[in-house]
Amino acid sequence: MLQERIKQWLQGKPLGHPLHPLLIHFPIGLFVLSLVLDFISLASSQGNHYVRGAFYALVAGIVTALAAAAAGLADWWDIRRDHPARAIATHHMILNLWALSLYAIGLVLRWGALDAARTPSLPLLLSLGAAAVLSLSGYLGGKLIYEDGIAVGRHRRSGSTPAETIRHVAEPGEWVAVAAAADVADGGTLRVAINGRVMTVAKLAGTCYAFQEFCTHRFGPLSEGAFEGHQVVCPWHRSCFDVRTGQVKQGPAKVPLKTFESQIRDGQIWVKVAEKEGGASEE
Repeated sequence: MLQERIKQWLQGKPLGHPLHPLLIHFPIGLFVLSLVLDFISLASSQGNHYVRGAFYALVAGIVTALAAAAAGLADWWDIRRDHPARAIATHHMILNLWALSLYAIGLVLRWGALDAARTPSLPLLLSLGAAAVLSLSGYLGGKLIYEDGIAVGRHRRSGSTPAETIRHVAEPGEWVAVAAAADVADGGTLRVAINGRVMTVAKLAGTCYAFQEFCTHRFGPLSEGAFEGHQVVCPWHRSCFDVRTGQVKQGPAKVPLKTFESQIRDGQIWVKVAEKEGGASEE
């Protein structure tokens, strides 16, 4: 599907590296350069060259910012709708659009003042305001990466990640139908919460497996991980676990995963609720 291929390119999957953090350096550097040239134009007796330089740096910054925004939108699209970081990512996106709008308005005002000896006050103030908004947005972007792990390791995953958590309440020992088997592609995952216990349900080679959602190393979301045979690779720090037994195949994790009985029956994926609940609550 063309839309999915475009999204994968924007997420950097064919490159083997996330694209958004690579692209954002260009507009940030160009916006800073434009602002520096503005201040030099104010201090220089021959500031017109700096006025024009600031204008063209701003043009390049806006163009590269649009490219970075497209990659960021692809990352935002795959954040679970029930993930607390979804709201933070939305605010991050809105702030970026505000900053870009301020830069664009300033660019229009600069167009009529390219022959000025120094940068006019209003475009300079707009650039300062945009830089402040961009700094706040950058703080939220760092929070998304370092605290919530958003988009970390997703470039290694060939398919999509779960859009939401499937929730159920059931008695201990009861079998629960969590989804139609036909709705889960081979190599696909579900994120399921039963009685507050969060687990990943994966379909591999026509067989389903259920295991705890959070990696035992630093609690990375395994429903967003990649698969190598019957091993799931944590998207955060690349610990590997055997989905059949939960055993650690590669560190840094040392503690095995909890696994749960599961089966495909009557066209449905079923998971058996553990006899004793506890641990692994929702994030």
